[in-house]
Amino acid sequence: TPERRPSSGEMLVTGPQRSRRALVVAVYRLEPTYARTVYPCFDEPAMKATFNIRIVHDPSYVALSNMPAIDVSEMKDENGSPWAVTTFNTSLKMSTYLTAFVICDFDYVTRTERGNEIRIWARKEAVKNGYVDYALNITGPIFSFLEDLLNVSYPLPKTDLVALPHFGAGAMENWGLMTFQESSLMYLPSDKFTSRKAMIAIIVSHELGHQWFGNLVTMNWWNDLWLNEGLSSYFEYLGATFVEPKLPLDKIFYDHVVQPVLREDNEIGVRSLSESEDKIKGSFSLLSLFDSITYNKVKNTKFFLFLVYSKLMSYLKEFSFSNANQDDLWTHIQMVIDAQDEVHLPASVKQIMDSWTCQNGFPVLTLNLTTGTISQEQFLDKKNENSTDSYNNTWIIPISWMRNGSSQPLMWLDKSSKVFPEMQVLESEYDWILLNVNLSGYYRVNYDQLNLKRLARLLENDPKAIPAVSRFQLIDDVFALTQFGYIQIETALELTRYLARDDELFIWNVVLLNLVPEDLESTLKSYEVYPLLKKYLLKRMLPIYHYYAGFIRQNVDALEDDYFAQVYLEKLFQTACWLGLQDCLNLSSELYAKWMDNPEYKIPFLIRRTVCCYGVAMGSDKEWNFAWEMYNHTGSTEEDKDILLSAMSCAKESWLLYRYLQYGLSDTLFSSNCTSIIILYVVSKDIGHRIAWEFVTENWPLLSERYDKQPALGSLYFCGSLASSSISMFELLVGISNMVKFSIFADMLFEGPLYQFYRYGKELLHDVLKVMGRFVNTDVQIQEVNQ
Repeated sequence: TPERRPSSGEMLVTGPQRSRRALVVAVYRLEPTYARTVYPCFDEPAMKATFNIRIVHDPSYVALSNMPAIDVSEMKDENGSPWAVTTFNTSLKMSTYLTAFVICDFDYVTRTERGNEIRIWARKEAVKNGYVDYALNITGPIFSFLEDLLNVSYPLPKTDLVALPHFGAGAMENWGLMTFQESSLMYLPSDKFTSRKAMIAIIVSHELGHQWFGNLVTMNWWNDLWLNEGLSSYFEYLGATFVEPKLPLDKIFYDHVVQPVLREDNEIGVRSLSESEDKIKGSFSLLSLFDSITYNKVKNTKFFLFLVYSKLMSYLKEFSFSNANQDDLWTHIQMVIDAQDEVHLPASVKQIMDSWTCQNGFPVLTLNLTTGTISQEQFLDKKNENSTDSYNNTWIIPISWMRNGSSQPLMWLDKSSKVFPEMQVLESEYDWILLNVNLSGYYRVNYDQLNLKRLARLLENDPKAIPAVSRFQLIDDVFALTQFGYIQIETALELTRYLARDDELFIWNVVLLNLVPEDLESTLKSYEVYPLLKKYLLKRMLPIYHYYAGFIRQNVDALEDDYFAQVYLEKLFQTACWLGLQDCLNLSSELYAKWMDNPEYKIPFLIRRTVCCYGVAMGSDKEWNFAWEMYNHTGSTEEDKDILLSAMSCAKESWLLYRYLQYGLSDTLFSSNCTSIIILYVVSKDIGHRIAWEFVTENWPLLSERYDKQPALGSLYFCGSLASSSISMFELLVGISNMVKFSIFADMLFEGPLYQFYRYGKELLHDVLKVMGRFVNTDVQIQEVNQ
């Protein structure tokens, strides 16, 4: 069988060659519509069938499929060569995209849970070293947890999970034969830290959730894909919490899921969660449906999850081995609601939920404390000329709220505006309202100035009076409202004044993402706002920085259960060093020197990228040469090499950067792919802008030849980045014009990719100046709050 692209869901062949004996693994991934490329079928999710599968394969390999093997026999081909024939039991009734086949020379570990034989397959060396033991230890308990929670038994007698060296998707839920990227299933026993455990637990829980949502009950068609992915995405956090109770999965959920999808689901043209079949067939490819809207939007509606949580048994049982659409789910939830007296809704379940699944985007609620009025509108960019008032979407919104620290009964906003007398506040400065407590609803909140000032004062006096997730939400909301033109940047800064008293890294991360975006770091230093930002941030960062610096110096292993330290401490330390905090610079130099003295020493991986960068930056050619030596060390992993590629661009001496760029031209030292990476790393550094610019213009004929007919996709990518540097747009355009003299694209400058990169650079510069304008306009504000 020919090798096919796994991104198309077809056959993946891994090995040095495609000869029969060199094969390592072959696997088919058939979702959404690739079963038809493997065998003749009616390849639609609603056309379920049973499958009798038999695989003829090399006898030195093992064949796996959805069901257990019931026979392995031998046969010979016309040349007399022996082949194995593996026959599998008849499958349960299922959709075509769930059929799966793996042929491999892997080994496995196994255990049985409630009669379900669970096997984790991987490369023999990985199995021998215990890399899949963690996955084995959690899979059975998660299975049992979901069975008990849903009160529906898992119907298969076995479950195989296969770790693949190269796999286009993160994982695939094939019934009885789930496939994963190695990184999604392997945990090194020597790894003391929990961040990888969390990722594995979440991914395994997601795929196990699919055994009920997607496999047992499947959506009628792909327009309701969220019935598969959205529900499994919800249960992934329940399962992960069950096996890793120490993990702060509530905070992880809001940080990794809610915030990203809120930032994506606010553009004009973003689709609704559920679309009509005709609309999808006319304007979408099916693969485009596998996005964060499908996976994450519905699980951000806590009210929906409250409805669903204990009411899915009848839905699962009625539609087992069959198909359903979202109205079927609403009907079953409505039946449960009608049979009890505890929950009273302002409308039918269908009306409430259709307002969230059949409309694109989400609302922003505006609260007026004086009148107690809450109004809603779709959250759109008010500075975008294409955002008009013609978007009159209205949602039926459950509002969780708190007054002066006390939780209040749930309220409903079922029209564009409504007065809630309970939310009228007193003149006392200590009377405050907090909406959407712990991000229980899928919307943003825009408070009036009176309430914002009271919340800001409360945070300065007692940050813990507001729950951590709500503090995270407040800060993320005000920066998003600033970016989209609802409020001024001064308001966002007002709410960050208290930060010296906040010790939550996930809150600090959202602050730094907004105030110091990674792609604008070098640009920020070019403006007079930098010293103001430095003073403002460092004053507030010192307590949390020193807290974690103490662990780095004395006992970094004590952070092994601190998930957010493992994920975000790098950003905190990198920002501290970037802002010139002397202790951070000294710490980086100390740890880097310790590594130079003993190459076996391991720099704490939590801040390894920062230490390597500033170790080189604070040193001389001696430190740079050591990084170069370690880059070429045979024991360096790909991650090590990338960290060092970046670190060598941190040098503060121009001649070192120029030599580095020259090295990048050498075919013997680097691949052509590394050349463009080196250029991008150098151009992103403070003193690297002009050096990289001059280097590329001088060497353009050679670079153009190296990149053959796609120069714009390689070195010219950095031209857009240059537009945000000290290079003026005039210089950029002239430079591109000069380079084009040597380019085969000369006659296509204003039509082809070069012009597109010029346009990209111009747009980026415009965005940068807008951002800087906001900051510069707040100079007085920043100086005031530093008093």
